[in-house]
Amino acid sequence: MGRMNGLVLSLGALGFGILYLPIIVMIIYSFNAGKLVSVWSGASLKWYASLLENDQLLSAFGTSLLIAVWAATIATIFGICIAVAFVRFGNFRSRLALSAIASAPLVMPEIVTGLSMLLLFISMESLFGWPAGRGVDTIIIAHATFGMCFAAVVVQARLRDFDMAIEEAAADLGARQPFIFLSITLPVIAPAVVAAWLLAFTLSFDDLVIASFVSGPGSSTLPILVFSKVRLGVTPEINALATVMILVVAIAVIGASWVLRCRLAARSPD
Repeated sequence: MGRMNGLVLSLGALGFGILYLPIIVMIIYSFNAGKLVSVWSGASLKWYASLLENDQLLSAFGTSLLIAVWAATIATIFGICIAVAFVRFGNFRSRLALSAIASAPLVMPEIVTGLSMLLLFISMESLFGWPAGRGVDTIIIAHATFGMCFAAVVVQARLRDFDMAIEEAAADLGARQPFIFLSITLPVIAPAVVAAWLLAFTLSFDDLVIASFVSGPGSSTLPILVFSKVRLGVTPEINALATVMILVVAIAVIGASWVLRCRLAARSPD
């Protein structure tokens, strides 16, 4: 038994090592003074300063942030509607078809989604004159389309455990929809809604394949710009950008964990 536990721990350590060792090396070389990422030339912060002066990267970051916020918000709203339909309306007509449509993007290759969205926008432009080319608006629509499926799964899991007696009690006291949902149900499922929004935000901000199909001139996102630069060779500036993103994510995770821990401590009896 002890030997088996040691083997499991060794395999776990190996897996985490393969995952995190390249990240650690990348962070170290982001402080490299030289331009070559494989040759250490001393410690320096000049690549971080250069990152702040790179208007192209900053513009792409702002574009990605704007797209991710809008796409996540739209995806979460539609995801809530889908989850409510599945949980509250029972075996309604076309439930199976809607379930298949909502689940398809979860397993569909992103290249298929991107190509289909591109063909859709081209057809809409020829028929209605909108959208006039590809840009930020088409990326938002494409990201919201596949993001709402992930949001629906997260919210649906929380709604299944929701105590309907709370809503029934509110209805007995004279409350009506949508007041019951907005004032009672939504605050209870708020953690799941926030988790769904964060998941949709991450998927949108990190997307490369779909955005490359539906983007146009002047709407390059940060992943597209980084990928185009990496094809010509990795530079310490890209390492610095990746390190900053890792730092932001780490701070967000630690902060969320701290807030959750404080709430649990406040709710626990003395």
